Amino acid sequence: MNLTDDASPVAAENAVAKRTTLKEKWWHILDSWKIGIIPLPLFALAGILIAIDCLDDKLPGDIVVMVATMAFFGFACGEFGKRLPFIGKMGAAAICATFIPSAMVYYGLLPDAVVKSTSAFYKSTNILYLYICCIIVGSIMSMDRKTLIQGFLRIFFPMLCGEVVGMLVGMGVGLALGLDPFQSFFFLILPLMAGGVGEGAIPLSIGYAALLHMEQGVALGRILPIVMLGGLTAIVIAGSLNQLGKRYPQLTGEGRLMPAEAKNGPKTSARGNASGGAADVAAIACGALLAVLLYMVGMLLHKLIGLPAPVGMLFVALLLKLAHGVSPRLLAGSQVVYAFFQTAVTYPILFAVGVAITPWQELVNAFTLSNLLVIVCTVSALVATGFVVGKKIGMHPIDVAIVSCCQSGQGGTGDVAILTAGNRMMLMPFAQVATRIGGAINVSISLLILGNFLV
Repeated sequence: MNLTDDASPVAAENAVAKRTTLKEKWWHILDSWKIGIIPLPLFALAGILIAIDCLDDKLPGDIVVMVATMAFFGFACGEFGKRLPFIGKMGAAAICATFIPSAMVYYGLLPDAVVKSTSAFYKSTNILYLYICCIIVGSIMSMDRKTLIQGFLRIFFPMLCGEVVGMLVGMGVGLALGLDPFQSFFFLILPLMAGGVGEGAIPLSIGYAALLHMEQGVALGRILPIVMLGGLTAIVIAGSLNQLGKRYPQLTGEGRLMPAEAKNGPKTSARGNASGGAADVAAIACGALLAVLLYMVGMLLHKLIGLPAPVGMLFVALLLKLAHGVSPRLLAGSQVVYAFFQTAVTYPILFAVGVAITPWQELVNAFTLSNLLVIVCTVSALVATGFVVGKKIGMHPIDVAIVSCCQSGQGGTGDVAILTAGNRMMLMPFAQVATRIGGAINVSISLLILGNFLV
């Protein structure tokens, strides 16, 4: 009886310990084994459910299924890019999340149901603009207001110098390769600095169609691949700059343009801001609503004065920040929204961009040696100039150079990919200035010159 009595508690304790161990092992798998941010068991479940939904070639296009689909493929492609040797640290995750889906669509490796539903969802919801507005507003609300305005005022000079040097270098390389100067400037160099697709390539193609008496589709077919190659080059350079910053930390502010901001600026986190505000659930919801409402203000400004909606939103958010128009609690909520979108939405967005609006064949067709040399030299010169000039005027050179990379991106989608590769999503407001304002100025001046002096 004594043995039995003694053994029973021991056996019970062992059974409890065994159950606890199994539970902890399962928790360890959920917390440690991940594809991107998705626990491996949930990732596998998502893949199975998507495959079942695709059996009848009709994947539901509602937001619930699309969230799972974009997350599954986006984080899978991003994780693949991160694990590539050497280039995995140079922005390959953003490249793979964008261009692998594009290639899969072209070669028929992605189920038609996924392609159709993802494309329809992306185009009908404009989810990219929700992403951009939350990133811009959150990043502005996270910055030190005293140095925020200094960064905006100073960033224009490196941008201007970079564009001038980039154009000169591009023209020089084109002439050395025997390319026609007119073709080099208007169909290679200018598209690189036009501000992406919607704000750059399309207006350029319309202008060329009217001034050069060519079909808009033909003009766009020549411009769009150059924009994509320029964006790809900028992504690789941004990833390389991120690695350079890790090796030489004195050259970077890790997302801050001004040294004073890094030294004296308040520290923020995803759970609160420098003023001590706490981010409860209501504050987070209000932070998201603030971003959406500011974007609607930007849309109104676009109707009234023609300013691009993201840029109008950016300036309104900047004024609110400088005028103390947002309480510390709401600032904290905006910062959590920013952190959420940066962490959870970036790669799904890039996957949707690759599926819906990235034509693989046009990118491949532009891969000629002369085009590549002109593009790489132009973008490299632009970024190197931003680096040098930024350092000379007392800014963090690597962060300025990454903003300069965005001058050669694919608009808003390019900014997302470039800043993801450079691990500097905090620079989104400056990237939008570089892309949209810089691109609009370049397109307007160049078409004016073309219309009055060259045609």
